[in-house]
Amino acid sequence: MPTIKADQTLDCKGLACPMPIVKTKKAIDQLEAGKVIEVLATDKGSLADIQGWAKNTGHQYLGTYTEGEVLKHYLRKAKSSEAKEETKFPHTLTNEELQKKLEDNEKVTVLDVREPAEYAFNRIPGAISIPLGELEERIQELNEEQDIHVVCRTGARSDLACQLLADKGFKNVRNVIPGMSGWTGPTESNQ
Repeated sequence: MPTIKADQTLDCKGLACPMPIVKTKKAIDQLEAGKVIEVLATDKGSLADIQGWAKNTGHQYLGTYTEGEVLKHYLRKAKSSEAKEETKFPHTLTNEELQKKLEDNEKVTVLDVREPAEYAFNRIPGAISIPLGELEERIQELNEEQDIHVVCRTGARSDLACQLLADKGFKNVRNVIPGMSGWTGPTESNQ
């Protein structure tokens, strides 16, 4: 494993989405441009979260190494000329609105971008599982003509997924907020 010298280490072990990104945003704001932060995380979804967030903000994602259960993510803070204003996907839907569409048997695709273990334990019936980190390579599995409602645990990963889908020409995409953390409708699992 190559050695990357980090100017700061941020411990996010044991935290679930969106907390590793929330803490990373705060920590990187305190760094000087060009400095490197190492983010330690145990949430497998943090890999796609960190990569997507870096792409969305202009910070440079340097890579991730795994040591046991710990993911070590490395980011270099962008210069002000490289940084981008972080954007949120503008088209959203509440959990209740999605639940009503499903109850009314509207033709919608529910795309779950959480990690496979999260999906296996608790998901919206009929939801398609494509983890955020695999979405770009598996995008052909989706029909860009369909209404796609994207869910994750809190709305953060699904926001990044919606932006990716829109960038790839998908026109009927909605981010479901707050996602599975607040879902009160029917669920299924592999148990």
